[in-house]
Amino acid sequence: MTSTGQLPGMDEARRIRHEYARREHAIPKDRYALHRVANLFAHQQKARYMLRLLHREQLLPLDDKTLLDVGCGDGQQLLEWVSWGGRRAQLAGIDLIETRIARAAERLGSRSENGDTAPDLRLGDASHLPWPDGAFDIVHQSTVFTSILDPAVKRQVAGELLRVLRPGGVLIWYDFLYNNPSNPHVKGVGARELRSLFPACGIRLQRVTLAPPLARRLVPLSWVGSLMCEKLTLFNTHYLATIRKGDQ
Repeated sequence: MTSTGQLPGMDEARRIRHEYARREHAIPKDRYALHRVANLFAHQQKARYMLRLLHREQLLPLDDKTLLDVGCGDGQQLLEWVSWGGRRAQLAGIDLIETRIARAAERLGSRSENGDTAPDLRLGDASHLPWPDGAFDIVHQSTVFTSILDPAVKRQVAGELLRVLRPGGVLIWYDFLYNNPSNPHVKGVGARELRSLFPACGIRLQRVTLAPPLARRLVPLSWVGSLMCEKLTLFNTHYLATIRKGDQ
């Protein structure tokens, strides 16, 4: 506890909530919608990379895995896991924003056709995850760390992700490696910082995702050209990483 009686990280969580509220009013609602062709391109490419990663790390099938999405938003990644064979009853998600958790619950439903119960969705802060040690086989975070500006909170969140990961489990990381020049509230996480956050883990990095400003221009002109450009990795803006707990 701090001297004010607040848990560490509460001020940072409050700042992030405020920033997301500001962005919600400032950015068109369909800015990241999949009916925009550049967004669809990025979404499908990430799914391809993720499936390759899951095969490579021998994490498939998913039906016997417990999975947590940190910063789950409206549940898109949870839905992906269901479509790839994950069971709703073994999925969990957490997000700072109440409306996003409500939307995730709406999209994922209370019970699936085969009788699975709903995922365990929580409103909360990733610096204090409400699950026991070693609860998950796979933990996923997407663009969470680049929204955290306080280095101490980043370290605390990293520790929490590892705490809830079982020994031998895998953390899947997807995040910007560059700062956003038009948004001071987004700070990229490079390879050196990433490794410093998880110093006792085995880490494999891959640069993915064609830079969004370039994709918005190029994808409508040529999907194939965009694929070729992304394959070069020179203009890719994100790291997709696997972080294995306990590996050296």
